[in-house]
Amino acid sequence: MVIVARAPKPKGFKTWVAKTGETKRKWFLIDADGKSLGRLSSHIAMRLMGKDKPTWTPHVDTGDFVIVVNAEKIKVDDRKMQAKEYRNWSGFLGGLKIHKLEDVLAKHPERVVEHAVRLMLPKTLLAKQMYKKLKVYKGGSHPHTSQNPESWDPLN
Repeated sequence: MVIVARAPKPKGFKTWVAKTGETKRKWFLIDADGKSLGRLSSHIAMRLMGKDKPTWTPHVDTGDFVIVVNAEKIKVDDRKMQAKEYRNWSGFLGGLKIHKLEDVLAKHPERVVEHAVRLMLPKTLLAKQMYKKLKVYKGGSHPHTSQNPESWDPLN
């Protein structure tokens, strides 16, 4: 008969779970000038979810606020600029509207970045809270200077 000695259970090591009010949120500022749309939006989605923090918890929103400026200067491949389409259906017959990426980027460039980030967030109710922390602006200025955002360049 073999007797296996078990190691004593360490004391003080308990599973820690983040709670909604305990997380400290920071504000980050990104200049989208010359950045690739897909790469930038994946980094933004990770920051909004809070997956870059050691306190990340799947069922709690632990992410930070992200401000994106110069959305009109984002870099998109020429072939994708011609081929990518945004579809919107009203629910009625003949209600399908198709918009090309270049048209949307010319009229509402912030919608392009918001749409790319929204599709990279999880498809849950928690994603609505995460998405509300994303602020995208067309020009180089933003109204969130009182939050003292840190400059963040995710692609460098």
